[in-house]
Amino acid sequence: MKEFKWPKHSILAIAIIITWIKTYIAYQVGFNMKIENMMQQFILFINPLSFLMLVYGVSLFFRSVKNRNRYLIGTSIVLSIILYLNVAFYRFFSDFITIPVLFQTNNFGDLGTSALESIYWTDILYFADVFILIAVVKFMAIAKESYSMSSSVRRAYFILSAAVLFLNLGLSETERPQLLTRSFDRELLVKNIGTYNYHLYDIYIQSKSQAQRVLADGSELVEVNNYVRANQIDPNPKLFGIAKDKNIIYISLESLQNFVINSEMNGQVVTPFLNELTKDKDTFYFSNFYHNTGLGKTSDSEFIVENSLYGIGGGAVFFTNSGNTFNSFSEKLNDNGYFTSVMHANNKSFWNRDVMYKAMETQKFYDVDSYTIEEGQAVNWGMKDIPFFEQSVDHMKEMPQPFYSRLITLTNHYPFHLDDEDMFIDEYDSNSGTLNRYFQTARYMDESIKVFFEKLKESGVYDNSIIVMYGDHYGISENHNAAMSQYLGKEITPFENAQLQRVPLFIHIPDSGIGKEMTEVASQVDIRPTVLHLAGIDTSKDMQLGADLFSPDHEDFAILRDGRFVTEDYVFAANTCYDKMTGEATDTEACEPYAKRAQQELNYSDQIIIGDLLRFYDDKTGKLLTDGETEDSKDQ
Repeated sequence: MKEFKWPKHSILAIAIIITWIKTYIAYQVGFNMKIENMMQQFILFINPLSFLMLVYGVSLFFRSVKNRNRYLIGTSIVLSIILYLNVAFYRFFSDFITIPVLFQTNNFGDLGTSALESIYWTDILYFADVFILIAVVKFMAIAKESYSMSSSVRRAYFILSAAVLFLNLGLSETERPQLLTRSFDRELLVKNIGTYNYHLYDIYIQSKSQAQRVLADGSELVEVNNYVRANQIDPNPKLFGIAKDKNIIYISLESLQNFVINSEMNGQVVTPFLNELTKDKDTFYFSNFYHNTGLGKTSDSEFIVENSLYGIGGGAVFFTNSGNTFNSFSEKLNDNGYFTSVMHANNKSFWNRDVMYKAMETQKFYDVDSYTIEEGQAVNWGMKDIPFFEQSVDHMKEMPQPFYSRLITLTNHYPFHLDDEDMFIDEYDSNSGTLNRYFQTARYMDESIKVFFEKLKESGVYDNSIIVMYGDHYGISENHNAAMSQYLGKEITPFENAQLQRVPLFIHIPDSGIGKEMTEVASQVDIRPTVLHLAGIDTSKDMQLGADLFSPDHEDFAILRDGRFVTEDYVFAANTCYDKMTGEATDTEACEPYAKRAQQELNYSDQIIIGDLLRFYDDKTGKLLTDGETEDSKDQ
């Protein structure tokens, strides 16, 4: 019987095929990507191939068998690491890694249990192709044979690789027109061009962004300024200055979504104190309020409420643009006689806060070194909320008044673990440990806010303050849709998921007697102009994208960082227009005008940040600076 002889390039083919199959399987089990039809499934299947042919094809230039095999195994290891990092990152953030995120390495040391929760022992299977390839190289004779390839055959091979890429792009463009201009939707990119090609595209986008800042000049701000002025509305004159010279206290409510407010879990009230505030005559409660955050999560929310701009689509502004010129909330209050600070019992360098707060002209940062963390008071990445609030009030008593301070909570943070003595209610009983524990940490947060209010009243600070509390971002990702469906008693469709991006906003003005529930659609970009107006500070010259929430002309329109949006009548999600009343898909044309505006507004915000365009803007006069003049040079 004649012995079977493998083709001479089998080792290359094996490397390509096993990584290709592994990647496709990883798409199915590692990511929660919605596939709508067979064409999308086919595109998902072929999209790794062109890149794998290209990167493994480099081995055709090696003459040494040993070097060729080392290159193939090394490439397999690198690709496996890239794929696995995306899988682990997706479990935590429901998103894909970008270049700026990779440079946020000084955050990694603080991830602790949050990162460990995203790692499973079965993850070794994401490296299965590496083990197979090593076995092939060690035991198969074909891997030990040298071969040469003529330049014409090599050329044909790489032309075939390019042809596969263009086939992939052509099908993708047919399925999703203008795919490569919609880089804000990373899942859409990965579904169509693949994880590896997506990272190449991300490198291009980030390089382009860096070049934009270098080449930017004041003329680029003209169009943005025209848009801002055209959409500017008059704030509510009746509320101007009702909180003038009062202390302004912001509380960032970690991971708190609106679905827990005024709700129960297995007969147990989740947020009893906040529930009382929704009906309190001194409190405005916004029940249709959305977060605008992206990959920067809490740091994004900080940036948004300070600047009334959106975070960038591919990273965290706190890292990528901490050297920019800003017209922040803190700077505005500094100019009006306030002492400004941030209180957060965590490492000062986490999210690059120590650098970014200086850029936003925050006068003092009370980091973990400003607090005494006793035994049993540490949690997640810092200090439990109750002792944090208690010690924060002690700091406030020493501050010059009026002051502005933003307090960032920690306990209600993924993976939502608590000590037994801090559990005020039982766990939920779904198949998601994350959601089960979330109700307990949300309940603890609610108790901590109650303690904070009591402590403020005892200190004498309460009466001369307004307190603004907002959920910073979602806490329960799409990875837990099945458990959320059990709790809410309905299927979590893209429409419902967009609705779950609602976070609570409370504006508490002691002894005002004017509070009520506000049901208008709004979002975090609206906080800055609203609170400054209440404080009696004019914002008509500011370069901001939000508007006074109390204005009769405020539009029901909230734009999410990933391109989804919500209006009074419609919700746009997963490239589908939904009727807000019924939750059913409706005519796409109804959403088109809003979709264009949403993308335009996100693009303008990106232009301001990436180009550092506020250095060409005088926020005192509202005029654009010309002839090479910048804010820095003007002050010299």
